[in-house]
Amino acid sequence: MSNAILKLENLDIRFYIYFYTIIFIIGICIGSFINVLIYRLPKNENIITSSSRCTSCGSKIKYLDMIPIFSWIFLRGKCRQCGGKISARYPLIEIMNSIIYIITFTVMDFSARSIFVCIFFSILTVIGFTDWDTLEIDIRLLAAIGIIAVISIFTDNSLTLFQRITGGIIISAPFFIIGEISSCIIESNTGEKIRGIELGDTILMAVSGLFIGYKAAVVSAFIGIILASIAGLIIKHKSGESTLAFGPFLSIGLFFGTLWGNAITDWWFSLFI
Repeated sequence: MSNAILKLENLDIRFYIYFYTIIFIIGICIGSFINVLIYRLPKNENIITSSSRCTSCGSKIKYLDMIPIFSWIFLRGKCRQCGGKISARYPLIEIMNSIIYIITFTVMDFSARSIFVCIFFSILTVIGFTDWDTLEIDIRLLAAIGIIAVISIFTDNSLTLFQRITGGIIISAPFFIIGEISSCIIESNTGEKIRGIELGDTILMAVSGLFIGYKAAVVSAFIGIILASIAGLIIKHKSGESTLAFGPFLSIGLFFGTLWGNAITDWWFSLFI
């Protein structure tokens, strides 16, 4: 099925205002749901029917106090009932999700793939924050990316099946091998079964590569590894801790790789041709 792409640069300025206002509103609303997922998934709480409650006093949050961004500003970052502090991370995630959507539609124009990419980025946001908080990637989030990747095979012809399959293997296979070898070495030295690269990170690159293709996957992994290395050195220097969640940095890498990975790869190879 061919993609119907709406070239945004060819439209009237009023369309930009209406379009990006709608995208912004959708982005912060979905960002609010992302906050729910980040908080509830690690606790295995119901993400649909359970009422939102203050993390300090446990009181039920009123609907008027759950308007994305604006409620936090109006309440000055405090619970209406107990005055407990509400983390600024909530509105920041809502704003970040909107900005990500706006960037995506600006770079990719309006198409079915742009919508799938926005969903993909929102899932990556949940993965990044939950992995940072818990050092674990929820398999349900990885499955969601896998479903998007499979659907895109039949709805998006911007990548061939070969590019997708190669994308699913080119990073995840080395990650798996490194994880297995490091696990054996660490277990023989310490007796603990710890992988240098966790299976969650490996599966993340497998399903993501199936969605974005091999060029974008390589660039994503490169950016993620560089960022994780820098962050690891800083954390090691400041706290002495060597444990670091890899998912957040891979998620950042996947953002840049998805939008600009193909162009970066083509530019790189053009230097040698």
